[in-house]
Amino acid sequence: MIHVAVTDAHTLIWYGLRRFRKIGAAARKVLERADTGRAAVYVPTIALVEIAEAVYRGRIDIADGFATWADRLFSTHQFIPAELTLDVVLRAEELYAVPERGDRLIAATALDLGYPLLTRDPNLHRVPGLETVW
Repeated sequence: MIHVAVTDAHTLIWYGLRRFRKIGAAARKVLERADTGRAAVYVPTIALVEIAEAVYRGRIDIADGFATWADRLFSTHQFIPAELTLDVVLRAEELYAVPERGDRLIAATALDLGYPLLTRDPNLHRVPGLETVW
């Protein structure tokens, strides 16, 4: 049973918008456990940037706006922002097989923290040493 994980942007968006069928059963279980205080999920700050931009561009709609949504998400203390640090950037330098910069930084965050990554992305499932959950 997973008690701590890292999430990517898509997984968090789908969960937040209650599109549960888009999320793999194992990843959904971790998120549900976090919602009930039985697990913790780190959210890379680059994933937050991706979500904020999707809201700005009208790709997703968050009724109260991004800032209110983020405040509510992190007020539970079960969802924890994971800062973009120099160690994460240096680790991402080893992951250029992953084509998208944001995905490299998310994978590097999970590797740096030492926790599995909740993701559907096949590019991230192939990162050596990265445990993924879907």
